Amino acid sequence: MGRTVDGLERFLSENRHVILVALTKVRGSSPRETGTQMFVSAGRAWGTIGGGQLEFRAVEAARAMLRDGHLSRVLDLPLGPEIGQCCGGRVVVSLKRMRASDRRTALSRADNEAASRPHVYVMGAGHVGRALADLMQHCPVRCILVDPRPEEVALCEAAVETRISAIPEVDVMTAPKGSAFIVLTHDHGLDFLIAAAALERGDAAYVGMIGSATKRVKMRNWMREHGNAHAFDRLVCPIGANGSRDKRPSVIAAFVVAEVMATLTAKAAAAVPHRPSRMPETGGGAGPAEARA
Repeated sequence: MGRTVDGLERFLSENRHVILVALTKVRGSSPRETGTQMFVSAGRAWGTIGGGQLEFRAVEAARAMLRDGHLSRVLDLPLGPEIGQCCGGRVVVSLKRMRASDRRTALSRADNEAASRPHVYVMGAGHVGRALADLMQHCPVRCILVDPRPEEVALCEAAVETRISAIPEVDVMTAPKGSAFIVLTHDHGLDFLIAAAALERGDAAYVGMIGSATKRVKMRNWMREHGNAHAFDRLVCPIGANGSRDKRPSVIAAFVVAEVMATLTAKAAAAVPHRPSRMPETGGGAGPAEARA
């Protein structure tokens, strides 16, 4: 299981009484989308439904349920001046005391979500590659750090998958559809081979290569010579160029992670069909309505 599943499993095992808090309906602007869940015990919480007054009120309601012995509750909250937020939407929040079956369902859902996360291959375990791994470990992706040099891979302290690969192009060719590839090895020739392999797949969500405008031109000419120039236009090079000219590894990594995650999340959002909200209209002057079972 991934880190997310491990963390949730640990939280549930350490807390006997837990309230499952879920956004069941969302209309208008909201910090999180329908289906978002968090878990609340008497002294801790795991996950988030968006923070702010929305989450504060949900957590307070969940802990009141634990104190009073209630099994379920529903909050209908306007995300406006009534609760000190300015999103402008409205959400329905379901709160439920978790049974053993609910815990199993929650872990299964987390496991499925972890298994469906996009793969991000960081091809090169140098300073920038390791900085990328440090940041990617906190993102909803499966990050794989690949390098032929065991001594460089050993320096990675991030909780990501690592591979010592003599032929990194094989890792590219066997990656799942929709993967992202960030190419920044210690050798320009190897960069070209890896980037070309990723581009030739035709199904990569992102292919980026560290470098400069000059390196980009050389890569284009190299691909023309090898008969695969048609794929070149999909290459991002240099990577993170819209951020800053600061060349420190941590700064470069921050802008590259933002670039990759923007691409991955945009593709994920485009793949989800739009579903109009079914939430009934409510009177504008009323305060938050609550129902309790």
